[in-house]
Amino acid sequence: MLRLALVPVFLVLLIQGEDAWALLVLAVASFTDFLDGFLARRFSQITRLGQLLDPAADRLYIFAALLGLASRDLVPWWIVLVVVGRDIFLLGLGVILANFGFGPLPVHLLGKVATFCLFYALPMIMLGEAFPAVAWWSMPVGWAFGLWGAFLYWWAGIIYAIETARVIRLPRVNPALRSDTLED
Repeated sequence: MLRLALVPVFLVLLIQGEDAWALLVLAVASFTDFLDGFLARRFSQITRLGQLLDPAADRLYIFAALLGLASRDLVPWWIVLVVVGRDIFLLGLGVILANFGFGPLPVHLLGKVATFCLFYALPMIMLGEAFPAVAWWSMPVGWAFGLWGAFLYWWAGIIYAIETARVIRLPRVNPALRSDTLED
C-alpha cells in the first residue's frame, strides 16, 4: 500500500523537476517492493490481493515516470504511447480471455525482462537529469535499456496474444451440457 501511496508523490516531484527527490521516492518504493516480496515468500504470506496489487504498482510507476519525463520533454511522447499502448493491448487480451472463461495468463519471462529494462531505464534517465556529472554514461545506458525494454515489451505482448489465441481455441467441456447430466 505504501508503494501505491507514493506514486502521486513520485509523479509530482518528477513533474516539478525535483529529480533527486523523485529518485529517492522511487528507491524507497523499490526497496519496499523487494522487502514485501521477500517477506511474503519467506513466511508464505502470498495473497491474491498482493499478486494483483504488485504488478499494478509496477505499471503505475512506469506510467508515472514516463508521463513525468515526457511532460518535461525528456522522453518523446511516442515512447509513452508505445508502452501504454502495449498495456492497453494486454487489457484487451484479458477481456477476451475472461469472455472465454479464462483468467489471466501466467507471466512470461520475456515480459519480466522487458519490465526490468524499463525499471532500469527510466531511473537512469532521471539520474542523468538529477546529477549532470553522471549524464554522460547514465543517459546512453538509460536510453539503451529503454528502447530495448519497449521492444521486448511488445515482443512479450505478441507472445501473450499468440498464447491467448491458443488458449481460447481449446475445447471446453461445459458440465451442464454433458450427456450424463441431462434429464430425459
